[in-house]
Amino acid sequence: FCPGCRALQPPVPRPDLFRLMDCERSFRIDAQQLQRRFRSLQRAVHPDRFGQRPPKEQYYSEQHSSLINKAYQTLLNPLSRGLYLLELSGVEPAQETDCDADSAFLMEIMEINEKLAEPKNEDVLEEIETLIKVKQEELTREVTAAFERDDLQEAKKFLAKMKYFANLEDKLKAKKIPS
Repeated sequence: FCPGCRALQPPVPRPDLFRLMDCERSFRIDAQQLQRRFRSLQRAVHPDRFGQRPPKEQYYSEQHSSLINKAYQTLLNPLSRGLYLLELSGVEPAQETDCDADSAFLMEIMEINEKLAEPKNEDVLEEIETLIKVKQEELTREVTAAFERDDLQEAKKFLAKMKYFANLEDKLKAKKIPS
């Protein structure tokens, strides 16, 4: 907001999402603090509050609101938060081929994919869902430790594995939707 006239200003190009959400630039975040900040910011700039303002301010309000949503979603999710931290550090995210060296990992992913390809079986789907959840929690701990050691290459490897499990999670959700 303009300090003089209190008019909403345009968002800065490419803002630091951690700074915007008033979080320390770290893989560990306080989800409740993040949510409080999200709600507070949305209350201040939500388009519903700018219906009677000039069109330019209405547009800025939409931009800010969208940016705040993006920041919240990015920082809340461990995978996107980790990838964003790598980006801020100038580290390219892992490509699909970067995991190829870990054949045991790729075999595990293939086996889960094969189970997901089989006809729908609630017990198998629940088993896969539990496995994915456990693996994601394990990888989140490993990514956290890697970032805390400032080992960005190691964090990058774990995030690449998290991406595989996130894809499996999406396939699982699609399979669970009643057709």
